[in-house]
Amino acid sequence: MSEIEIVNAFTKLIFGEDIYSARELCIVEALQTLNTGFLCDSRNAAGEYLRNLGVREMIELVSGLQEWLADCSESAISNRQRTNPATDIFLRS
Repeated sequence: MSEIEIVNAFTKLIFGEDIYSARELCIVEALQTLNTGFLCDSRNAAGEYLRNLGVREMIELVSGLQEWLADCSESAISNRQRTNPATDIFLRS
C-alpha cells in the first residue's frame, strides 16, 4: 500500500465517511490491529484518535503502517507458496 492510500483512508476516518474500498478497509483493520496505545474498536474511535495526532506522530504512523502491511503481504505470499507449490509458478510469471 502506498503512503497516499493510507493517508486517504485516514482522511476518510477523520471526516467520518461511511464508504470504504476493500483496500481502505484493510488499512483501517491494520490500524485497529497495530494500535496498542488506544483501542480503535470503531471507525469513529479511530477517526478521533487520528484527529488528535500531531504531524510527526501521523507521519510515523503512516510509515509504520506501510511497513507492517508490506511485511504482511510478503508473509502471506510466502505462506501461500509453502502450502501450495503450484502458486510458486504463478507468482513467478
